[in-house]
Amino acid sequence: MRILDQYILRRFLYNFVSSFVTLMFIFIFQTIWLFIDDLAGKGLDIVIIGKFLFYLMPNLTEKVLPLTVLLSSILTFGAFAENYEFAAMKASGISLQRSMLSLIVFVVFLGGVTFYFANSVIPASEQKIFNMRRNIAKVKPAAVIEEGVFSDFEGLNIKVDEKFGENDRFLNNVIIHKKSDLQLNNTVIKARTGELISSEASEIIQLVLKDGHYYEDLRPSAADDQRKYPFAKSNFDTYTINILVPQDEQDLEEDRDIRTDKMKNIARLKKDIDSLEENNVQVVAAFSKNIVNRMGAFPIDQPRDSALSERVQSFEKTEKIDSVLRKKKEIRRDSVHANFTNVVALYQEWQQIQMLGNAKNTVSNILNSIQGKKEDLQRRYKIHNMHILSLHNKFALAFSCIILFFVGAPLGAIIRKGGLGLPMVIAIVLFLAYYFIGVFAGNYAKEGNIHPIMGAWLSTLIMLPLGIFLTRRATADKGLMSFGHIVDTIRELFKKQDEEPET
Repeated sequence: MRILDQYILRRFLYNFVSSFVTLMFIFIFQTIWLFIDDLAGKGLDIVIIGKFLFYLMPNLTEKVLPLTVLLSSILTFGAFAENYEFAAMKASGISLQRSMLSLIVFVVFLGGVTFYFANSVIPASEQKIFNMRRNIAKVKPAAVIEEGVFSDFEGLNIKVDEKFGENDRFLNNVIIHKKSDLQLNNTVIKARTGELISSEASEIIQLVLKDGHYYEDLRPSAADDQRKYPFAKSNFDTYTINILVPQDEQDLEEDRDIRTDKMKNIARLKKDIDSLEENNVQVVAAFSKNIVNRMGAFPIDQPRDSALSERVQSFEKTEKIDSVLRKKKEIRRDSVHANFTNVVALYQEWQQIQMLGNAKNTVSNILNSIQGKKEDLQRRYKIHNMHILSLHNKFALAFSCIILFFVGAPLGAIIRKGGLGLPMVIAIVLFLAYYFIGVFAGNYAKEGNIHPIMGAWLSTLIMLPLGIFLTRRATADKGLMSFGHIVDTIRELFKKQDEEPET
């Protein structure tokens, strides 16, 4: 490696490392600010909080690394241009592309490392965060219960006045609201004291309540009994509630608390994408068959016996066609059919009312079934889209580092400004444009408005022509925008008007 390549690479690495560390600290403090309600006042020690933030750092690199490449390239080449080092390189016959050669090799290597990081490290860190949250809920279940307010704890709304003891396991003045399957708040439990009992070896958390009251609204099936508003009320000395902490990934996907596609590598994502697509097709086919059978509008083709010969099948087909033609001729000659085009009019009035009522109820039930199934299918296809989006995001993240380098390096050479002033502003503006385009495209892709592949690659593809444009202008030693030809055209136009002879 030549001395100049070593010098350029050393300057770039210095800016890269310093920018990465600074931006990582900024994003970590932003994460602490976002999760302050979940971390503060939960009885968690500093070690657990430190591990939680450490496992979040790989996820933050998806935002920090592209911004670091963009900022460090602008800083490096902006300082070269500001100190006339580029002028010296060009005077020595070294072009912009040649000066970028060592950095191009480094950025390509960085893209490969980023791809490995996105495929292996980030899924592992997401799994660690999930396990930590589950273990915190089992070892310190009181950490998710706040004093003085209602907290959602595995389907129960719990309010306590005070927590004390080891791991805040003892509770005072407990109020619990429990919803039914219809999401109705029909059960209220009050207790003077309570205790949370849990262990890492068990998925069950026991909430032992003492000296309390139990009240429940009953929902009888008969309408007359519902008007009486029946209820059940009792007092208890000890009442134990067993709470199961879920660990199934499918349950987590339904709750949308953790998107499990981020916990999977490329091999697992490809396998699950095929399984989800096949499962969605089967669900749609089964539901369509069910609706068709309920409507009775389409005949079901009976399977033909394969033992029949082609001659027998041809004879049956001819007989069927002749039978259909004979029926059509009979219908044309039928005077009843000619006089009564409305089938409903053939029945009596009370029969017509009954038929129309039954038809209306049937259609209403079918529409309700379709509406309910629509939400389930939308959720299924959203999970499928999220897996495709996560798969291509791993590739797009690696390519984004390379493309943003070709945006930042020529841009730094054009603006000819080093330091953390103007380069920082330009880098943040470009990164925000890149990031927000990616966020909006990802959200559209999850809902199925655009293809998930386009949602993953849109922001990177938009930056690609910008990088080509800036590289060409920096190679030609032109400014960011050139309005000279426009000014010359306007000047020539006015000059010709002045030179025209007066008539």
